[in-house]
Amino acid sequence: MHAMCDISGLVPSQPQAYIPPMGMHKSAKHDRKLLIRLNRIEGQVRGVARMVEEDRYCIDILNQVQAIKAALKRVEEEVLKGHAAHCVAGAIKSGNAKEQTEKFTELVELFGRYGK
Repeated sequence: MHAMCDISGLVPSQPQAYIPPMGMHKSAKHDRKLLIRLNRIEGQVRGVARMVEEDRYCIDILNQVQAIKAALKRVEEEVLKGHAAHCVAGAIKSGNAKEQTEKFTELVELFGRYGK
């Protein structure tokens, strides 16, 4: 049997439900696909929580965490594509320099905070 790693306290006891952000101007079909994907990820997170509760082998847990991170990355990419296609494109089409600058600045700040 594998030695178990102590990772207690790393997974919340009650995962929170996903609440979609306001202001996303995409088709209902796109939103539905994202919500399905996010619900699947939520299930994966709950599965990892069970693995921790069951004191499963650390590498098995880490494999699942990597799968969750990859799935979240795909969600991020879809949301970014939607933002570019709707919000950023709308600012460009508007011809409003202030709005264009705001959208560009939002992206720069976002990637400055989290981009690695």
